[in-house]
Amino acid sequence: MVSEIELVLLPEEVFNEDVVKRAASRELKIKLERIKSVKTHKRSIDARGKKVVYRIKVKVWVDEDQPIEILNVNYPNVSDKKPVLIIGAGPAGLFAALRCVELGLKPVIIERGKDVKQRRRDLAAINKEGVINPESNYCFGEGGAGTYSDGKLYTRSNKRGDVNKVLQTFVAHGATGDILVDARPHIGTNKLPQIITSIRESILNAGGEIYFDCKLSELLISSGSVKGIKTSNGDVISADAVILATGHSARDIYYILHDAGVTLGAKPFALGVRIEHPQEIIDKAQYHCDVRSEYLPPSYYSLVEQVDKRGVFSFCMCPGGIIAPCATDFEEVVVNGWSPSKRNNPFANSGTVVQVNLEDVPGDDSDPFRLLKFQAEVERRAWEVGGGNLVAPAQRMADFVEGRISADLPANSYLPGTASADLTQVLPDFVHSSLRRALPEFGKKMKGYFTNEAILVGVESRTSSPVRIPRDKETFQHPQIKGLFPCGEGAGYAGGIVSAAIDGMNCVEAVQRMHD
Repeated sequence: MVSEIELVLLPEEVFNEDVVKRAASRELKIKLERIKSVKTHKRSIDARGKKVVYRIKVKVWVDEDQPIEILNVNYPNVSDKKPVLIIGAGPAGLFAALRCVELGLKPVIIERGKDVKQRRRDLAAINKEGVINPESNYCFGEGGAGTYSDGKLYTRSNKRGDVNKVLQTFVAHGATGDILVDARPHIGTNKLPQIITSIRESILNAGGEIYFDCKLSELLISSGSVKGIKTSNGDVISADAVILATGHSARDIYYILHDAGVTLGAKPFALGVRIEHPQEIIDKAQYHCDVRSEYLPPSYYSLVEQVDKRGVFSFCMCPGGIIAPCATDFEEVVVNGWSPSKRNNPFANSGTVVQVNLEDVPGDDSDPFRLLKFQAEVERRAWEVGGGNLVAPAQRMADFVEGRISADLPANSYLPGTASADLTQVLPDFVHSSLRRALPEFGKKMKGYFTNEAILVGVESRTSSPVRIPRDKETFQHPQIKGLFPCGEGAGYAGGIVSAAIDGMNCVEAVQRMHD
Protein backbone atom coordinates (compact mmCIF):
# COMPACT_ATOMS: atom_id res chain seq x y z
CA MET A 1 0.00 0.00 0.00
CA VAL A 2 1.21 3.48 -0.85
CA SER A 3 -0.14 6.49 1.05
CA GLU A 4 0.40 10.19 0.44
CA ILE A 5 0.34 12.45 3.48
CA GLU A 6 1.44 15.91 4.60
CA LEU A 7 3.71 16.34 7.60
CA VAL A 8 4.83 19.41 9.52
CA LEU A 9 8.39 19.13 10.84
CA LEU A 10 11.03 21.37 12.37
CA PRO A 11 13.97 22.37 10.17
CA GLU A 12 16.35 20.08 12.09
CA GLU A 13 14.00 17.12 11.52
CA VAL A 14 13.01 17.39 7.88
CA PHE A 15 16.10 15.72 6.34
CA ASN A 16 16.25 12.89 8.90
CA GLU A 17 14.60 9.82 7.34
CA ASP A 18 14.07 8.10 10.69
CA VAL A 19 12.24 11.13 12.05
CA VAL A 20 10.10 11.34 8.90
CA LYS A 21 9.20 7.63 9.22
CA ARG A 22 8.19 8.06 12.85
CA ALA A 23 6.07 11.10 11.99
CA ALA A 24 4.44 9.13 9.15
CA SER A 25 3.64 6.21 11.44
CA ARG A 26 1.94 8.58 13.90
CA GLU A 27 0.00 10.30 11.12
CA LEU A 28 -1.13 6.98 9.58
CA LYS A 29 -1.64 5.38 13.02
CA ILE A 30 0.34 2.28 12.08
CA LYS A 31 3.36 0.55 13.57
CA LEU A 32 6.72 1.94 12.53
CA GLU A 33 8.03 -1.42 11.32
CA ARG A 34 5.31 -1.60 8.66
CA ILE A 35 6.77 1.45 6.90
CA LYS A 36 9.32 0.15 4.38
CA SER A 37 10.19 3.47 2.76
CA VAL A 38 9.28 7.15 2.63
CA LYS A 39 9.95 9.65 -0.13
CA THR A 40 9.43 13.40 0.06
CA HIS A 41 7.96 14.74 -3.17
CA LYS A 42 7.18 18.32 -2.13
CA ARG A 43 8.93 20.46 0.47
CA SER A 44 8.34 24.08 1.43
CA ILE A 45 9.15 26.42 4.30
CA ASP A 46 6.29 27.92 6.29
CA ALA A 47 7.50 31.02 8.13
CA ARG A 48 4.09 32.52 8.82
CA GLY A 49 4.06 31.63 12.52
CA LYS A 50 6.47 32.43 15.33
CA LYS A 51 8.23 29.12 14.76
CA VAL A 52 9.51 28.30 11.26
CA VAL A 53 8.53 24.83 10.05
CA TYR A 54 8.71 22.73 6.92
CA ARG A 55 5.59 21.38 5.29
CA ILE A 56 6.36 18.23 3.33
CA LYS A 57 4.27 15.89 1.23
CA VAL A 58 5.54 12.34 1.38
CA LYS A 59 4.76 9.00 -0.20
CA VAL A 60 4.81 6.16 2.31
CA TRP A 61 5.28 2.55 1.27
CA VAL A 62 3.51 0.32 3.81
CA ASP A 63 4.21 -3.44 3.77
CA GLU A 64 5.88 -3.13 0.36
CA ASP A 65 9.16 -1.89 -1.05
CA GLN A 66 9.57 1.32 -2.97
CA PRO A 67 10.15 0.61 -6.70
CA ILE A 68 13.46 1.66 -8.21
CA GLU A 69 13.14 4.70 -10.49
CA ILE A 70 15.44 5.06 -13.49
CA LEU A 71 15.67 8.33 -15.40
CA ASN A 72 16.33 7.38 -19.02
CA VAL A 73 18.68 9.52 -21.13
CA ASN A 74 19.19 6.97 -23.90
CA TYR A 75 18.11 9.04 -26.88
CA PRO A 76 17.69 7.53 -30.38
CA ASN A 77 20.13 8.33 -33.18
CA VAL A 78 18.75 11.01 -35.51
CA SER A 79 21.83 11.76 -37.60
CA ASP A 80 20.02 10.88 -40.84
CA LYS A 81 16.65 12.45 -39.94
CA LYS A 82 15.00 15.65 -41.13
CA PRO A 83 16.90 18.71 -39.79
CA VAL A 84 15.41 21.44 -37.65
CA LEU A 85 17.45 24.63 -37.29
CA ILE A 86 17.55 26.03 -33.76
CA ILE A 87 19.00 29.51 -33.34
CA GLY A 88 20.38 29.82 -29.82
CA ALA A 89 21.63 27.33 -27.21
CA GLY A 90 19.85 28.72 -24.16
CA PRO A 91 17.25 26.67 -22.27
CA ALA A 92 14.67 27.08 -25.05
CA GLY A 93 17.16 25.94 -27.69
CA LEU A 94 18.66 23.06 -25.73
CA PHE A 95 15.31 21.62 -24.67
CA ALA A 96 14.00 22.08 -28.20
CA ALA A 97 16.98 20.04 -29.40
CA LEU A 98 16.31 17.24 -26.90
CA ARG A 99 12.65 17.16 -27.92
CA CYS A 100 13.70 16.98 -31.58
CA VAL A 101 15.70 13.86 -30.79
CA GLU A 102 12.78 12.31 -28.89
CA LEU A 103 10.48 12.91 -31.87
CA GLY A 104 12.90 11.66 -34.50
CA LEU A 105 14.08 15.00 -35.84
CA LYS A 106 17.68 16.14 -36.19
CA PRO A 107 18.49 19.33 -34.24
CA VAL A 108 21.08 21.69 -35.70
CA ILE A 109 21.92 24.42 -33.16
CA ILE A 110 23.55 27.70 -34.17
CA GLU A 111 25.03 29.52 -31.16
CA ARG A 112 26.77 32.89 -31.47
CA GLY A 113 28.70 32.43 -28.22
CA LYS A 114 31.17 29.91 -26.87
CA ASP A 115 30.75 26.67 -24.98
CA VAL A 116 30.49 26.92 -21.19
CA LYS A 117 34.18 26.20 -20.58
CA GLN A 118 35.48 28.81 -23.02
CA ARG A 119 32.89 31.29 -21.83
CA ARG A 120 34.46 31.44 -18.36
CA ARG A 121 37.46 33.40 -19.63
CA ASP A 122 35.26 36.11 -21.08
CA LEU A 123 33.29 36.37 -17.84
CA ALA A 124 36.54 36.74 -15.89
CA ALA A 125 37.56 39.60 -18.20
CA ILE A 126 34.21 41.29 -17.58
CA ASN A 127 34.52 41.09 -13.80
CA LYS A 128 38.23 41.86 -13.45
CA GLU A 129 38.92 44.22 -16.33
CA GLY A 130 35.53 45.59 -17.35
CA VAL A 131 36.03 44.22 -20.87
CA ILE A 132 32.96 43.04 -22.82
CA ASN A 133 33.04 40.48 -25.62
CA PRO A 134 29.76 41.21 -27.50
CA GLU A 135 29.50 37.58 -28.58
CA SER A 136 30.47 35.86 -25.31
CA ASN A 137 29.25 37.22 -21.97
CA TYR A 138 26.68 36.57 -19.24
CA CYS A 139 23.86 36.54 -21.83
CA PHE A 140 25.44 34.93 -24.90
CA GLY A 141 26.95 31.45 -25.04
CA GLU A 142 26.06 27.85 -24.31
CA GLY A 143 23.19 27.60 -21.86
CA GLY A 144 22.19 31.22 -22.45
CA ALA A 145 21.73 33.78 -19.69
CA GLY A 146 20.56 31.08 -17.26
CA THR A 147 23.91 29.28 -17.12
CA TYR A 148 25.67 32.03 -15.21
CA SER A 149 22.68 33.70 -13.63
CA ASP A 150 21.64 31.26 -10.98
CA GLY A 151 19.57 28.42 -12.36
CA LYS A 152 16.38 29.30 -10.49
CA LEU A 153 13.69 26.88 -11.64
CA TYR A 154 10.64 28.32 -9.93
CA THR A 155 7.82 28.89 -12.42
CA ARG A 156 4.08 29.45 -12.62
CA SER A 157 4.00 27.98 -16.15
CA ASN A 158 2.22 24.73 -15.27
CA LYS A 159 -0.47 25.31 -17.89
CA ARG A 160 2.09 25.69 -20.69
CA GLY A 161 3.49 22.19 -20.45
CA ASP A 162 5.18 19.53 -18.36
CA VAL A 163 7.26 21.30 -15.70
CA ASN A 164 8.24 17.99 -14.13
CA LYS A 165 9.69 16.75 -17.43
CA VAL A 166 12.03 19.76 -17.49
CA LEU A 167 13.13 19.15 -13.92
CA GLN A 168 13.61 15.41 -14.51
CA THR A 169 15.73 16.16 -17.58
CA PHE A 170 18.00 18.34 -15.45
CA VAL A 171 18.27 15.57 -12.86
CA ALA A 172 19.05 13.00 -15.54
CA HIS A 173 21.93 15.24 -16.64
CA GLY A 174 23.42 15.74 -13.18
CA ALA A 175 21.23 18.05 -11.10
CA THR A 176 20.38 17.00 -7.55
CA GLY A 177 17.01 15.35 -7.01
CA ASP A 178 16.11 18.14 -4.58
CA ILE A 179 14.87 20.22 -7.53
CA LEU A 180 12.02 17.71 -7.91
CA VAL A 181 10.99 18.33 -4.32
CA ASP A 182 11.66 21.91 -3.28
CA ALA A 183 8.91 24.49 -3.71
CA ARG A 184 11.49 26.92 -5.12
CA PRO A 185 13.98 24.68 -6.94
CA HIS A 186 17.45 26.03 -7.64
CA ILE A 187 20.56 24.49 -9.19
CA GLY A 188 23.28 27.12 -8.70
CA THR A 189 25.68 28.80 -11.08
CA ASN A 190 28.58 26.62 -9.91
CA LYS A 191 26.77 23.42 -10.94
CA LEU A 192 24.93 24.47 -14.10
CA PRO A 193 27.92 24.39 -16.50
CA GLN A 194 28.48 20.65 -15.93
CA ILE A 195 24.78 19.98 -16.46
CA ILE A 196 24.68 22.04 -19.65
CA THR A 197 27.74 20.16 -20.90
CA SER A 198 25.96 16.86 -20.24
CA ILE A 199 22.91 18.04 -22.20
CA ARG A 200 25.17 19.01 -25.09
CA GLU A 201 26.73 15.55 -25.06
CA SER A 202 23.29 13.94 -25.19
CA ILE A 203 22.42 16.02 -28.26
CA LEU A 204 25.70 15.26 -30.04
CA ASN A 205 25.65 11.56 -29.13
CA ALA A 206 22.20 11.32 -30.68
CA GLY A 207 23.46 12.73 -33.98
CA GLY A 208 22.48 16.36 -33.48
CA GLU A 209 24.83 19.19 -34.43
CA ILE A 210 25.93 22.28 -32.49
CA TYR A 211 27.98 25.13 -33.96
CA PHE A 212 29.54 27.65 -31.57
CA ASP A 213 30.98 31.07 -32.53
CA CYS A 214 28.43 31.10 -35.33
CA LYS A 215 25.40 33.33 -35.63
CA LEU A 216 22.46 33.97 -37.89
CA SER A 217 23.24 36.66 -40.45
CA GLU A 218 20.27 36.23 -42.81
CA LEU A 219 16.96 34.39 -42.77
CA LEU A 220 16.23 32.83 -46.16
CA ILE A 221 12.57 33.15 -47.12
CA SER A 222 10.85 32.36 -50.39
CA SER A 223 7.14 32.47 -51.26
CA GLY A 224 6.23 33.00 -47.62
CA SER A 225 8.16 29.98 -46.34
CA VAL A 226 11.48 29.48 -44.57
CA LYS A 227 14.15 27.88 -46.74
CA GLY A 228 17.10 28.12 -44.35
CA ILE A 229 19.67 30.60 -43.07
CA LYS A 230 22.99 32.19 -43.85
CA THR A 231 25.51 32.26 -41.01
CA SER A 232 28.23 34.67 -39.99
CA ASN A 233 30.72 32.07 -41.26
CA GLY A 234 29.33 32.39 -44.78
CA ASP A 235 27.57 29.03 -44.76
CA VAL A 236 24.08 28.42 -46.12
CA ILE A 237 22.08 25.83 -44.16
CA SER A 238 18.85 24.61 -45.71
CA ALA A 239 15.81 23.66 -43.64
CA ASP A 240 12.07 24.15 -43.75
CA ALA A 241 11.80 24.79 -39.99
CA VAL A 242 13.72 27.42 -38.00
CA ILE A 243 13.18 27.82 -34.26
CA LEU A 244 14.27 31.27 -33.08
CA ALA A 245 15.46 30.85 -29.48
CA THR A 246 17.87 33.77 -29.31
CA GLY A 247 17.07 35.17 -25.85
CA HIS A 248 15.99 38.64 -24.80
CA SER A 249 19.29 40.42 -25.46
CA ALA A 250 20.08 39.52 -29.09
CA ARG A 251 19.08 42.91 -30.43
CA ASP A 252 20.75 42.43 -33.81
CA ILE A 253 18.47 39.46 -34.55
CA TYR A 254 15.41 41.69 -34.41
CA TYR A 255 16.93 43.99 -37.02
CA ILE A 256 17.86 41.02 -39.24
CA LEU A 257 14.28 39.80 -39.07
CA HIS A 258 12.93 43.28 -39.75
CA ASP A 259 15.16 43.62 -42.81
CA ALA A 260 13.82 40.27 -44.06
CA GLY A 261 10.26 41.58 -43.85
CA VAL A 262 9.30 39.72 -40.67
CA THR A 263 6.60 41.59 -38.74
CA LEU A 264 7.63 42.58 -35.19
CA GLY A 265 5.97 44.54 -32.42
CA ALA A 266 7.03 46.66 -29.45
CA LYS A 267 6.40 44.90 -26.13
CA PRO A 268 6.09 46.14 -22.53
CA PHE A 269 8.86 45.16 -20.13
CA ALA A 270 10.09 46.28 -16.69
CA LEU A 271 12.98 48.50 -15.65
CA GLY A 272 14.66 49.42 -12.38
CA VAL A 273 17.61 48.52 -10.20
CA ARG A 274 19.12 45.56 -8.39
CA ILE A 275 18.79 45.99 -4.62
CA GLU A 276 21.21 44.26 -2.28
CA HIS A 277 20.92 43.78 1.49
CA PRO A 278 23.10 41.93 3.96
CA GLN A 279 21.56 38.46 3.98
CA GLU A 280 21.16 38.58 7.77
CA ILE A 281 18.64 41.43 7.45
CA ILE A 282 16.44 39.32 5.19
CA ASP A 283 16.81 36.26 7.43
CA LYS A 284 15.79 38.23 10.53
CA ALA A 285 12.75 39.64 8.78
CA GLN A 286 11.53 36.41 7.23
CA TYR A 287 12.45 33.90 9.93
CA HIS A 288 11.63 36.16 12.93
CA CYS A 289 15.00 35.45 14.54
CA ASP A 290 18.24 37.15 15.49
CA VAL A 291 20.40 34.42 13.94
CA ARG A 292 19.25 32.03 11.19
CA SER A 293 19.24 28.36 12.17
CA GLU A 294 21.91 26.24 10.51
CA TYR A 295 19.07 23.99 9.33
CA LEU A 296 17.39 26.75 7.31
CA PRO A 297 18.54 28.06 3.93
CA PRO A 298 19.13 31.79 3.40
CA SER A 299 15.70 33.36 3.12
CA TYR A 300 14.13 34.96 0.06
CA TYR A 301 11.32 37.46 -0.43
CA SER A 302 8.79 38.49 -3.05
CA LEU A 303 7.33 41.99 -2.89
CA VAL A 304 4.86 43.88 -5.04
CA GLU A 305 3.19 47.29 -4.79
CA GLN A 306 0.87 49.33 -7.01
CA VAL A 307 1.86 52.97 -7.47
CA ASP A 308 -0.76 54.95 -9.40
CA LYS A 309 -1.91 51.70 -11.05
CA ARG A 310 1.65 50.87 -12.09
CA GLY A 311 3.28 47.66 -10.87
CA VAL A 312 6.50 47.80 -8.84
CA PHE A 313 7.86 44.38 -7.92
CA SER A 314 10.86 42.33 -6.88
CA PHE A 315 12.20 40.01 -9.54
CA CYS A 316 14.76 37.18 -9.71
CA MET A 317 15.58 37.25 -5.98
CA CYS A 318 18.99 35.72 -5.14
CA PRO A 319 19.57 34.71 -1.50
CA GLY A 320 23.26 34.48 -0.67
CA GLY A 321 23.92 35.87 -4.11
CA ILE A 322 26.09 38.11 -6.25
CA ILE A 323 25.24 41.03 -8.54
CA ALA A 324 26.62 40.33 -12.02
CA PRO A 325 27.52 42.65 -14.94
CA CYS A 326 25.31 41.54 -17.83
CA ALA A 327 25.99 44.08 -20.59
CA THR A 328 26.18 42.64 -24.09
CA ASP A 329 27.77 45.57 -25.89
CA PHE A 330 30.21 48.40 -25.35
CA GLU A 331 29.39 51.47 -23.26
CA GLU A 332 26.36 50.11 -21.44
CA VAL A 333 25.78 48.96 -17.86
CA VAL A 334 23.30 46.18 -17.14
CA VAL A 335 23.06 44.21 -13.89
CA ASN A 336 21.52 40.89 -12.93
CA GLY A 337 21.94 38.48 -10.02
CA TRP A 338 22.91 34.87 -9.33
CA SER A 339 23.61 32.50 -6.46
CA PRO A 340 25.86 29.45 -6.05
CA SER A 341 24.18 26.20 -5.07
CA LYS A 342 24.91 26.74 -1.34
CA ARG A 343 23.76 30.35 -1.45
CA ASN A 344 26.47 31.12 1.05
CA ASN A 345 27.50 34.65 0.10
CA PRO A 346 26.84 37.37 2.71
CA PHE A 347 24.42 39.37 0.56
CA ALA A 348 20.89 38.95 -0.81
CA ASN A 349 19.92 40.76 -4.01
CA SER A 350 16.82 41.16 -6.11
CA GLY A 351 15.83 43.01 -9.22
CA THR A 352 13.31 45.66 -8.18
CA VAL A 353 11.58 47.00 -11.23
CA VAL A 354 8.77 49.17 -12.53
CA GLN A 355 6.34 48.26 -15.26
CA VAL A 356 7.05 50.04 -18.57
CA ASN A 357 4.02 50.33 -20.85
CA LEU A 358 3.89 51.21 -24.54
CA GLU A 359 2.33 54.59 -23.79
CA ASP A 360 5.28 55.49 -21.50
CA VAL A 361 7.63 55.75 -24.46
CA PRO A 362 6.90 58.44 -27.04
CA GLY A 363 7.40 57.70 -30.71
CA ASP A 364 5.84 56.12 -33.75
CA ASP A 365 3.44 53.34 -32.74
CA SER A 366 4.45 51.43 -35.86
CA ASP A 367 8.12 51.32 -34.75
CA PRO A 368 8.75 47.84 -33.26
CA PHE A 369 12.05 49.07 -31.77
CA ARG A 370 10.58 51.94 -29.76
CA LEU A 371 10.96 50.27 -26.38
CA LEU A 372 14.23 48.58 -27.32
CA LYS A 373 15.78 52.00 -28.09
CA PHE A 374 14.40 53.31 -24.79
CA GLN A 375 15.97 50.38 -22.93
CA ALA A 376 19.33 50.88 -24.65
CA GLU A 377 19.38 54.60 -23.86
CA VAL A 378 18.89 53.96 -20.13
CA GLU A 379 21.79 51.46 -20.20
CA ARG A 380 24.04 54.01 -21.92
CA ARG A 381 23.16 56.62 -19.29
CA ALA A 382 24.11 54.12 -16.59
CA TRP A 383 27.53 53.73 -18.26
CA GLU A 384 28.04 57.50 -18.42
CA VAL A 385 26.92 58.20 -14.86
CA GLY A 386 28.94 55.28 -13.53
CA GLY A 387 32.05 56.64 -15.20
CA GLY A 388 32.76 53.77 -17.62
CA ASN A 389 34.57 50.42 -17.38
CA LEU A 390 31.30 48.73 -16.27
CA VAL A 391 31.31 50.61 -12.94
CA ALA A 392 27.66 50.78 -11.92
CA PRO A 393 25.92 53.90 -10.56
CA ALA A 394 24.61 53.18 -7.07
CA GLN A 395 22.90 54.78 -4.07
CA ARG A 396 21.93 53.74 -0.56
CA MET A 397 18.21 52.99 -0.28
CA ALA A 398 17.10 55.72 2.14
CA ASP A 399 19.35 58.25 0.40
CA PHE A 400 17.65 57.45 -2.91
CA VAL A 401 14.17 57.81 -1.48
CA GLU A 402 15.03 61.05 0.34
CA GLY A 403 16.91 62.59 -2.58
CA ARG A 404 20.50 62.54 -1.25
CA ILE A 405 23.62 61.38 -3.05
CA SER A 406 25.25 58.82 -0.75
CA ALA A 407 28.40 60.03 0.96
CA ASP A 408 29.71 56.48 0.73
CA LEU A 409 28.46 53.08 -0.36
CA PRO A 410 28.23 49.86 1.65
CA ALA A 411 30.28 46.80 0.81
CA ASN A 412 28.57 44.91 -1.98
CA SER A 413 29.04 41.99 -4.38
CA TYR A 414 29.29 43.80 -7.72
CA LEU A 415 32.87 43.07 -8.78
CA PRO A 416 33.49 45.74 -11.47
CA GLY A 417 32.73 48.31 -8.77
CA THR A 418 30.07 50.86 -7.87
CA ALA A 419 30.13 54.67 -7.92
CA SER A 420 27.98 56.87 -5.73
CA ALA A 421 25.54 58.63 -8.03
CA ASP A 422 22.13 60.23 -8.29
CA LEU A 423 20.06 57.44 -9.81
CA THR A 424 17.44 59.93 -10.94
CA GLN A 425 20.02 60.90 -13.58
CA VAL A 426 19.85 57.35 -14.93
CA LEU A 427 16.27 56.19 -14.46
CA PRO A 428 13.31 57.76 -16.29
CA ASP A 429 11.10 59.98 -14.15
CA PHE A 430 8.20 57.55 -13.85
CA VAL A 431 10.56 54.74 -12.86
CA HIS A 432 12.46 56.52 -10.09
CA SER A 433 9.33 58.21 -8.74
CA SER A 434 7.52 54.86 -8.57
CA LEU A 435 10.48 53.23 -6.82
CA ARG A 436 10.72 56.08 -4.30
CA ARG A 437 7.10 55.54 -3.30
CA ALA A 438 7.20 51.74 -3.33
CA LEU A 439 10.36 51.09 -1.28
CA PRO A 440 9.05 52.51 2.02
CA GLU A 441 5.87 50.48 1.47
CA PHE A 442 7.99 47.35 1.02
CA GLY A 443 9.58 48.26 4.35
CA LYS A 444 6.15 48.20 6.00
CA LYS A 445 5.53 44.71 4.60
CA MET A 446 8.93 43.33 5.61
CA LYS A 447 10.60 44.60 8.77
CA GLY A 448 14.13 45.87 8.19
CA TYR A 449 13.84 46.02 4.38
CA PHE A 450 13.83 49.82 4.17
CA THR A 451 17.31 50.68 5.36
CA ASN A 452 20.37 52.64 4.32
CA GLU A 453 22.36 49.43 4.70
CA ALA A 454 20.80 48.38 1.39
CA ILE A 455 22.29 49.50 -1.92
CA LEU A 456 20.51 50.20 -5.22
CA VAL A 457 22.68 49.31 -8.22
CA GLY A 458 21.69 50.44 -11.71
CA VAL A 459 20.34 49.28 -14.01
CA GLU A 460 18.15 46.15 -14.08
CA SER A 461 16.84 46.44 -17.62
CA ARG A 462 16.83 42.96 -19.21
CA THR A 463 13.81 41.61 -17.37
CA SER A 464 12.23 40.53 -20.64
CA SER A 465 12.35 41.33 -24.32
CA PRO A 466 11.10 44.79 -25.38
CA VAL A 467 10.23 43.29 -28.77
CA ARG A 468 7.68 40.58 -29.56
CA ILE A 469 7.88 38.32 -32.60
CA PRO A 470 4.28 37.40 -33.43
CA ARG A 471 3.19 33.78 -33.76
CA ASP A 472 -0.05 31.89 -34.24
CA LYS A 473 -1.46 30.39 -31.03
CA GLU A 474 -2.22 27.07 -32.69
CA THR A 475 0.70 26.53 -35.08
CA PHE A 476 3.40 28.44 -33.11
CA GLN A 477 4.53 29.83 -36.48
CA HIS A 478 4.90 33.44 -37.52
CA PRO A 479 1.57 34.39 -39.11
CA GLN A 480 3.22 35.45 -42.37
CA ILE A 481 6.08 32.95 -42.68
CA LYS A 482 5.58 29.20 -42.70
CA GLY A 483 8.32 27.31 -40.88
CA LEU A 484 9.46 30.21 -38.67
CA PHE A 485 8.86 29.39 -35.00
CA PRO A 486 9.49 32.35 -32.63
CA CYS A 487 10.40 30.85 -29.28
CA GLY A 488 11.26 31.62 -25.66
CA GLU A 489 12.18 34.88 -23.98
CA GLY A 490 13.57 36.55 -27.07
CA ALA A 491 10.27 36.24 -28.89
CA GLY A 492 8.25 37.29 -25.86
CA TYR A 493 6.77 33.91 -24.89
CA ALA A 494 8.68 32.89 -21.76
CA GLY A 495 10.19 34.33 -18.61
CA GLY A 496 12.80 32.09 -17.02
CA ILE A 497 14.58 28.78 -17.54
CA VAL A 498 11.63 26.43 -17.10
CA SER A 499 9.08 28.39 -19.14
CA ALA A 500 11.68 28.84 -21.91
CA ALA A 501 12.46 25.12 -21.90
CA ILE A 502 8.76 24.26 -22.11
CA ASP A 503 8.29 26.72 -24.96
CA GLY A 504 11.20 25.13 -26.83
CA MET A 505 9.61 21.70 -26.51
CA ASN A 506 6.21 23.04 -27.57
CA CYS A 507 7.73 24.60 -30.69
CA VAL A 508 9.27 21.28 -31.72
CA GLU A 509 5.93 19.54 -31.31
CA ALA A 510 4.49 22.24 -33.58
CA VAL A 511 7.25 21.52 -36.13
CA GLN A 512 6.26 17.86 -36.10
CA ARG A 513 2.63 18.80 -36.70
CA MET A 514 3.70 20.95 -39.64
CA HIS A 515 5.51 17.95 -41.15
CA ASP A 516 2.58 15.56 -40.62
